[in-house]
Amino acid sequence: MTTVAPGSDVRRHELAEFLRSRRERITPEQVGLVRGPRRRTPGLRREEVAHLSSVGVTWYTWLEQARDIQVSAQVLDAVARALLLDVSEREHLFALAGSLDPAPPADCPSVTPAVRALLDQLGHIPACVQNSRYDTVAYNATYGRLLCDLDRKPPEDRNCMWLAFTDPEWREAVVDLPGTHRIMAARFRAAMAEHLAEPAWTTLLARLEGASAEFRKVWARHEVVGGQVAKAKYIRNAHVGMLHVEHTNLWLGPRTGPRLVTYVPLDEETRERLEALAELAGAGVPVTV
Repeated sequence: MTTVAPGSDVRRHELAEFLRSRRERITPEQVGLVRGPRRRTPGLRREEVAHLSSVGVTWYTWLEQARDIQVSAQVLDAVARALLLDVSEREHLFALAGSLDPAPPADCPSVTPAVRALLDQLGHIPACVQNSRYDTVAYNATYGRLLCDLDRKPPEDRNCMWLAFTDPEWREAVVDLPGTHRIMAARFRAAMAEHLAEPAWTTLLARLEGASAEFRKVWARHEVVGGQVAKAKYIRNAHVGMLHVEHTNLWLGPRTGPRLVTYVPLDEETRERLEALAELAGAGVPVTV
């Protein structure tokens, strides 16, 4: 009769078995490796996963042997990417490890084919879909060049809070940066009240507090602002110059949920500049994360 170790021992063994099963299903060709004539291991070797994850072979071997070792969220993230885990598998990995995902998926069920088509049809009007955490989960080509080159940002960094407090290109484009910081932090705090125990929210908050003294100062104010109304604003675009637009939110679900965000030109000069930006960006197909 087999005796099952209690508590964390069970989780470690489950984690070890899960990692082994995911490793064995991946072919070398899927990750750009040469199979070689003498390969007997189904899937990848342990040392190959360690190399792809940039972790030590011994450490990864111990992980698959269910050794009692400390596992950081960043290393788990690297392993998840190396093993090509999908959203459900990634969530399972972090749950077994008892760790918060540093790059949680930004699923947004409101980004339907019709919404994607709408983003495309807006053409020179910069538009995106954001959730209440300020993750940008879909956007058209013009929005992708409005405040920074969004295509070049990792998916986990395509968050307006993160970009507003840490990204030089984005910060340069925002004309009233201090005011923007205060209102975004206040709205983020108001929205977070319903998500205080959710890893995606707490992970983002920890990242912001660790990366930005400006954020820590604004966050300490404990200011709260609810709702978002249309607002005229100026944006200093790096490609076409100053833009005068109206920032409008159209909710795709509950008022605290996902929203379609548009930037409509408020004068003829801005309209012409946005058309030029759309042409530069190759507008036509919406980008989704």
